[in-house]
Amino acid sequence: MNKRLAVSLVAASLLTSGAAFAQSTTQQGAANGAAAGGSVAGPVGEVVGGTVGAAVGLGLEIPNAVITSVTAERAPSVTVRERVVVGEPLPEAVELRPVPSHTEYRYAVVNDRRVIVEPRTRKVIKIID
Repeated sequence: MNKRLAVSLVAASLLTSGAAFAQSTTQQGAANGAAAGGSVAGPVGEVVGGTVGAAVGLGLEIPNAVITSVTAERAPSVTVRERVVVGEPLPEAVELRPVPSHTEYRYAVVNDRRVIVEPRTRKVIKIID
């Protein structure tokens, strides 16, 4: 019974942390989930954590079409003093531009780097170098 509770807690924590770090991919999610699950619930937790982590990572991946579209768009770069980090919002002064055919994303060019942003919160979800 304790193992089931531990596995449930690992799964819940993976879902929460995965949402906070949208930069995760399927592979990273699986590796991180397996490590977290293994440390809490041993081999069974490792399997469950890896599976949940992979699912979370897959759900958070940005489609290649979005990245390609943003890379092809021409937009002036804005210079900001703040450090641009995945998971943190962009300053209000930065203009967010729509991603063609993908209304769930916005992008900006900040300090000569393209960033994909969640429009409602302005949080950076991917930095394209």
